[in-house]
Amino acid sequence: MNRLKDATSPYLLQHADNPVEWFEWGEEAFAEARRRDVPLLVSIGYSACHWCHVMAHESFEHAGTAQMMNERFVNVKVDREERPDVDAVYMNATTAMTGHGGWPMTVFTTPEGHPFYTGTYFPRQRFQRLLAGVSQAWTEDREAVLSQGFKVVEALSQGSAPAGGLLPTAETTERAVRDLARTFDPVRGGFGGAPKFPPSMVLEFLLRHGTREAMEMAEKTLGAMARGGMYDQLGGGFARYSVDAAWVVPHFEKMLYDNALLLRVYAHWWRTTGAPLARRVTLETADWLLREMRTPEGGFASALDADSEGVEGKFYVWTPSELREVLGEERGAWAASLFEVTAAGTFEHGASVLQLLTDPSDRALSDDVRAELLTARSSRVRPGRDDKVVAAWNGLAIAALAEAGALFDRRDLVDAARTAAELLADVHLQGCRLARTSRDGRAGSNAGVLEDYADVAEGFLTLYGVTGESRWFELAGALLDTVLERFPDGSGGFFDTADDGERLFQRPQDPTDNATPSGQFAAAGALLSYGALTGSERHREAAEAAIGTVSVLADKHARFAGWGLAVAEAALAGPVEVAITGPLDDPRTTALHRAALMAGAPGTVIALGDGNVPLMEGRGLVNGQPAAYVCRRFTCQAPVTSPAALTRELRTSITR
Repeated sequence: MNRLKDATSPYLLQHADNPVEWFEWGEEAFAEARRRDVPLLVSIGYSACHWCHVMAHESFEHAGTAQMMNERFVNVKVDREERPDVDAVYMNATTAMTGHGGWPMTVFTTPEGHPFYTGTYFPRQRFQRLLAGVSQAWTEDREAVLSQGFKVVEALSQGSAPAGGLLPTAETTERAVRDLARTFDPVRGGFGGAPKFPPSMVLEFLLRHGTREAMEMAEKTLGAMARGGMYDQLGGGFARYSVDAAWVVPHFEKMLYDNALLLRVYAHWWRTTGAPLARRVTLETADWLLREMRTPEGGFASALDADSEGVEGKFYVWTPSELREVLGEERGAWAASLFEVTAAGTFEHGASVLQLLTDPSDRALSDDVRAELLTARSSRVRPGRDDKVVAAWNGLAIAALAEAGALFDRRDLVDAARTAAELLADVHLQGCRLARTSRDGRAGSNAGVLEDYADVAEGFLTLYGVTGESRWFELAGALLDTVLERFPDGSGGFFDTADDGERLFQRPQDPTDNATPSGQFAAAGALLSYGALTGSERHREAAEAAIGTVSVLADKHARFAGWGLAVAEAALAGPVEVAITGPLDDPRTTALHRAALMAGAPGTVIALGDGNVPLMEGRGLVNGQPAAYVCRRFTCQAPVTSPAALTRELRTSITR
């Protein structure tokens, strides 16, 4: 066992028995490189990464390759999910030097951490040649190598985040819809060609925007994803992306962040339209999260691998004969037709990924068949699970589960959100600082980055709006105070790391969305909601400054600003503030609360309960009855006492 045996990351632990003498990222590795006067080889990946496993098997488990690595380099293994800051700066370098990026990421650096050669996956023989070549260059042409590293760092340091613009307007968001329409696939949904990733943040924006064109793009994409192979038609939950343009064959890893974001957007789709497909997918995905992703401590694991038994997708795909074996001849043939399972197959070796392109004519039979197939599938070897708890992604899950639980009257989902929030509060939160990860109830040593503070604050504020428990409001405020103190860039935006964090050769900052909302846009959303609950101009002004970048991105890069555009819609709508007074166990209070939850105004904030939330101050009962106050920036309409009146008032507020 090497030094990784004491790591908390499951990804690093997967490499603990490699013959490579791995170091974790940290000063010990850099000091060793300086002592030995050799470069560092930094290998960055994550546990659900298929090609990371391939390179590990081909090279890192191979004695000869490991010997070359150990003799000529100090080798550092990084879990990108634990250290998104390290991943970000070296991904910038890799993209700049090679024109593309990906994982596993392979970076050779000086003992100061300056990258001078980068790449991604290398087959063993090519990797061995690379090791020899880099080592020779370091020995025989040191000056050129150091110069290359200096030039890379200098060039990257001159890059900057897109300059902020004016506060987005209604015209800004309309321009963004037009930009999205240019790359929209009207036949198969989604944007662009293969591969297709779930555009969760863009879909949230389109639902909030609500025009006919926006809704058509959102509904086409949501429906296509839910009916294709990217959605697990038996167990619920979404795979990482589709390798084709028609959502047929996924890359089979399942990530917590994708499913948290999609769970919430499908719940919002149902709230907006009442679509039965939206309801089914929301609840199936929520059930999958509770069934397969919860940790014993009540948090949510990071990911499920794409592979089982060393084969990608083996756990999920079926052949016609396998269906008949489980269901019998007649029902097996019926299931094959329903789920698009053919003799030729849609995947490898004649197997098919299950799709559900049309609703079954016999729903009861379909439910029975799905249950039997799910039971049979459970006897297969399961994909591995990365069970570390990432703060940001659990924040996204808390928001999604709390809201879905309230919308569908599923108290178990709200309870699961609360338990996960308690884990973050009790284990991750240390004073006013947040640990990025935990495992087995023990916090990791990696400091939280901007997305952790922002997404956890978003989760806590959503949980408060569902439960009325003011603890979550107060903790969100503490997290956002840290954001305002430690992360500002001095020009209205935010860095992705705190000002007292570990110094890398570049302080990462990227306001654009990737697989998750950017830290800057996530912070803007949480700051806007907190400002609406408190009347704090400081928080609102910080939110508006942080989404100024949206005005720059809306014309040509709207796909990478979905969450910023969604926050902009909330700011343009007010956001609408609803204060609900009355005992939480009074059915009349519950009815008003549900009417507020169902209203669907972009970014609506809800205050209730007996806590010290400023929006609740002075909002009393009306003639002894529970009441709701609809406000914008603390200016309120006359209180109403019936759900119907509240619904009318909220609909009027949306169109004002």
